[in-house]
Amino acid sequence: MRIAEFRLTRFQFARDRVIGDSQVRADAANVAALELIDEKGRTGLGFIQTLFHPLPSQAEIARVFEDEAWPGLLGQPPMGLIHRVNRPRGGNQRAFSLPFHEALQVALWDLAAKQAGLPLHQMLGSRRNRVRAYASGLDFHLSDSEFEAFFAHADAIGYSAFKIKVGHPDFERDLSRLKLLAKSVRPGAQIMVDANEAWGAKEASVKLDAIRRAGYDLLWVEDPILRNDFEGLKLLREAAPWTLINSGEYLDAAGKRALMLAGGTDILNVHGQVTDVMRIGWLAAEIGIPVTLGNTFLEVGVHMACALPEVEWLEYSFQNFDHLVEQPMEIRDGWISAPDRPGHGLVLSETARREWARPDILAPADLGAAPHNPRVKPAPSLGAAG
Repeated sequence: MRIAEFRLTRFQFARDRVIGDSQVRADAANVAALELIDEKGRTGLGFIQTLFHPLPSQAEIARVFEDEAWPGLLGQPPMGLIHRVNRPRGGNQRAFSLPFHEALQVALWDLAAKQAGLPLHQMLGSRRNRVRAYASGLDFHLSDSEFEAFFAHADAIGYSAFKIKVGHPDFERDLSRLKLLAKSVRPGAQIMVDANEAWGAKEASVKLDAIRRAGYDLLWVEDPILRNDFEGLKLLREAAPWTLINSGEYLDAAGKRALMLAGGTDILNVHGQVTDVMRIGWLAAEIGIPVTLGNTFLEVGVHMACALPEVEWLEYSFQNFDHLVEQPMEIRDGWISAPDRPGHGLVLSETARREWARPDILAPADLGAAPHNPRVKPAPSLGAAG
């Protein structure tokens, strides 16, 4: 049951809305599917993604993968790799030339779980098979009308918790967005804000106080200040005891550990690297810090969320990726369920491989119409990104 071959499929397509925050903006998806195949033909699937720039051609991705990653995979049992600990010293401590890290972890765990005949969340030790999801707009660059339509639709299909982007240079705009959100969703909804490090520590304290005085109770504020300002984050926790500080998104596992031990967060934010998430999640459980799953590609993070005892929430941001797989994760009434199929339950769509594969780089003008996310209500205001 060893890894025998790999396959890469490159995709490049328009997003069905502009996504972004106070620091970034993106209107195209740049993705490659990585499939690791064992001797019996079982496949582990992960996705390589870049946010701002197209990936190289498929041939170049394969060349780099074969040179940098494949020697450590060929002939190896996935079960023997998922927990492997490397010795990060000197020149060994470096990233791949392309962002393979998360895709490899996801694909290896998917293949290992299939070989074990278990859904991934059960292999990770889950005692449940679903977790609450909150609706996240990635909405900083949407117009007010697009913003209202997005969150009104999320509310209508059962979400009761909503996260918006703040950190605009004009703070009145942040307050206006909170007012629009309150008008668009149900009374008593839980609200989170995400500043993406737009503020300084004292500035964050002043602005959070202003948000509270304006009548908005926040479940949490995410990444309000610089990721490594542990002292500032700790002071902010003390200055705003009425809300929670959610941080750690931009830190690696070692940084997340240092953040927690410094008392710099109320909630630890993790993403899609399965091995890293489980290791730091176990530490968070040991010291009693809640964990939240931020965006993970095609919501594969539901498996880790179901397996970690400190997780209450998973982020869902309505990105138009569902067409890439045969059967996306089930989301209903604000809950996301982990599949009971072996592995993580996602299989690359043969239709997508046939119709959406883009082996070579396309210019933005050649991307064509965006594939539609069926979970998003079709509306002119949520049309293809320009």
